Amino acid sequence: ETIRSLRTHQWSAWDAQYIFLAILGIFSLSVIQSPGPFIKTLIASALLLSLLVPLTRQFTLPFLPIAGWLVFFYACKFVAGEYRPPIWVRVLPALENILYGANLSNILSAHKSTFFDVVAWIPYGLTHFGAPFVCSGLMFLFGPPGTTPTFARAFGYMNITGVMIQLLFPCSPPWYENKYGLAPADYSMPGSPAGLAAIDKLLGVDLYTSTFTASPVVFGAFPSLHSGCATIEVLFMSHTFPKLRPLFTVYLLWLWWSTMYLSHHYAVDLVAGSIISAIAYFIAKSRFLPRLQAGKMFRWDYEYIECGEAKDDYSYASTGIELDEENYPVIGGDSDEWTLASSSGRSNSSRSPSAGMRSPVLGDDTWEGETLASDGESFMGKS
Repeated sequence: ETIRSLRTHQWSAWDAQYIFLAILGIFSLSVIQSPGPFIKTLIASALLLSLLVPLTRQFTLPFLPIAGWLVFFYACKFVAGEYRPPIWVRVLPALENILYGANLSNILSAHKSTFFDVVAWIPYGLTHFGAPFVCSGLMFLFGPPGTTPTFARAFGYMNITGVMIQLLFPCSPPWYENKYGLAPADYSMPGSPAGLAAIDKLLGVDLYTSTFTASPVVFGAFPSLHSGCATIEVLFMSHTFPKLRPLFTVYLLWLWWSTMYLSHHYAVDLVAGSIISAIAYFIAKSRFLPRLQAGKMFRWDYEYIECGEAKDDYSYASTGIELDEENYPVIGGDSDEWTLASSSGRSNSSRSPSAGMRSPVLGDDTWEGETLASDGESFMGKS
C-alpha cells in the first residue's frame, strides 16, 4: 500500500518539506547527547515504521512538523556556546522604547498581587499547553475534513521557524533585565521562571522553577512562541467558528498581557510571534485549508470539500459544465494518498447535492498527507 502510494504520488515543490524535516531531524538527533544512540535509533525507527503503515501514517504525516519542532527545541540544549552567536541584551529594550515609548513589560509587572499572579498563570502556564489538543479536537469534530492536519502542519512549521530565530538571534527576556540589568549575558546562565515562581510558592511545588531554569533555549525571548501558538490557534479556531472570533481575540489579548506581567516577553516579542503565525496561517488558508460550507455543523455533514481561497474564475460551479476529471479530481475517486485522499467528506456519488455537478479540487501542489480510512482528515490541494 505504501509503495503504491509513493509510485502514484504526484511530486511537487511542496514535497521538499520532507527533505527539510529529514535534515532537521538528523541534525537534532546528532546533536542530542542524552538519551544515547540506542534510544535515538529506536525513536527514529519507530517514526519511520509509522510512516510505512497506512493506519499510522494518517496521523504521523501531519504530525511530522510538530515532532521536528519538539526534537529540534530539545536539541538546542546541547548546542555548545562557542558555536552560538552572541546574546543581544540591549536590542529588545531599545526596540520597546522606540516603538512604544516605554517598557510595557516593566510597567505591567510593576504591581504584583496573588490574584493577578493566578490570572496570568492560567493562559501562560496552563491553557498554553492544553490548547493545541483542545483546538485540534474541536476542529476535527466541527470543521471540514482536512482542517486538523492543516492546523498541525502550520503549527509545527511556525514553531520550527520561531526556534530557528531564537537560536540564531538570541535575546534576553525582561526577567534578565530585572535581575542583571543590561550586563552582558552568556550561555552558562540558567533560565528563570520569573513571575511563575510565585505560582510554585503558592502551590507548594517546584514545577515552573525547575522547568524554566533548565530551558533548552534560555535566551529565546524573540519571538514569543507563547504568542505564536495562541495566535495560530485563534486564527484557525476563528476560521472554524467565525461567530466566536471576539472570544478568541480576548483570549489572545489575555495571553499577551500575561506574558508581559510575568516578565517573560517584551511586547515586540509578542508581535513577532503573531506575525510568524499569521504568515503560516494565510499560506495554509490560501492553498490547503478547507472552506466552510453553509448549513454544515459536523465533519460528517460534508459530502465534498473545497480547499484554499475561493476564486472568481471558479464561478462556473453552478453552470452545469462537466469538469475534466484529470485536472479536477472528484472526491471519492482514486487518488494519491500522500496528497489527495478520501475522508468522511467523500461523496457517495460523483455529484454534490448542492451544485449538481462534480466538485473541483486541485491536487498538484498540496500540503497534506494520509487520511483516516473513512472518518479521517482529507488532505486536499487548492481549489
